[in-house]
Amino acid sequence: MIPLFKVAMSESAAGAVADVLASGSVGQGPLVKRFEQALAERLGNHRVVTVNSATAGLHLALRLVTDEPGQAPGEVLSTPLTFEATNFAVLANRLPIRWVDVDPQTLNVDLDDLARKITPATRAIMIVHFAGFPVDLARLSRILDDAEAAYGVRPVVIEDCAHAWGATYQGVPLGNHGNISVFSFQAIKHLTCVDGGLLVLPEDGWHRRARLLRWFGIDREADRLRKAPEVDEWGYKFHMNDVNAAIGLANLARVDEIVARHRANAAFYDRALAGAPGLEIIRRSEHHSPSYWVYPLRVQNRNAFVKRMDEAGIAVSQVHERNDRHPCVRQYRALLPGMDRVAEELICIPVGWWLSERDRQHVADVIRAGW
Repeated sequence: MIPLFKVAMSESAAGAVADVLASGSVGQGPLVKRFEQALAERLGNHRVVTVNSATAGLHLALRLVTDEPGQAPGEVLSTPLTFEATNFAVLANRLPIRWVDVDPQTLNVDLDDLARKITPATRAIMIVHFAGFPVDLARLSRILDDAEAAYGVRPVVIEDCAHAWGATYQGVPLGNHGNISVFSFQAIKHLTCVDGGLLVLPEDGWHRRARLLRWFGIDREADRLRKAPEVDEWGYKFHMNDVNAAIGLANLARVDEIVARHRANAAFYDRALAGAPGLEIIRRSEHHSPSYWVYPLRVQNRNAFVKRMDEAGIAVSQVHERNDRHPCVRQYRALLPGMDRVAEELICIPVGWWLSERDRQHVADVIRAGW
């Protein structure tokens, strides 16, 4: 079976972990600091905060922007096409969700629907760069300009970049477009720490606050042995440890190669599947450079497609179930015709670094032969 996902683990990771274990210091320490410095250099933004998962990062990001003194209650606009972590972080902050439809052409949030749904009650907007395909951030910024002119308040955008390490928008890495961005270093992402996440902040104030809140609101750099800490704002146990950071540093050395392989395989599929009957390739802008965590398609008769791929030894999946149908969010249901369409057609095929030229040719040949 050609797998849909595979762990990208550097051969040096085991030795790096062994060194940490032998050091006697395995919590948040010097390697977390080194990892943060390396990530900041890679992204070109010094305001980075590692956490123990992207889910924790999303939770913390929402806390930063929706729990401020004097702020009135409000809602969060979000997409239903994502892993549950995106939207359960909203619920964890005791905030209501207002669903925004999905654009079937891009699988990202429908920006026309988003513009219609922004109101004075909008506290934050969650967007997902699905499969590592960047949302049109320039158009989103213009929509926010209009909302600010109309309501006097500019909603904060949180970019869920869980699929999108290495992706760029207009030549600039995600994490540098004036929004809060959250990356995932979960097991099967391009860059893995086994588990972990990263907040990238646009403002120094949020950066300082996030560094405190990830560890109970306590300043870890203060001399707590000589003076008991005074906590002004309670926080969480969301910090990364040196074991995960050691793995992340080992894998960071080869992540550019990983992303490049994904892109090369995606370019092959773009050519090989162009014009194939019964499917639609997802639209991307030539001005953006996706990371292609997966290669999504919209196919007719998806059940038959999945059966044929299984017979041919090719793992496929829609990867994420639509979030708006869970009983726990029943109260927020809305008419989402774009999502309805995508839910019946979405499927993802293997595109990762592990594919050989023979593997990807086999995938393309089976698809073009029909199902």
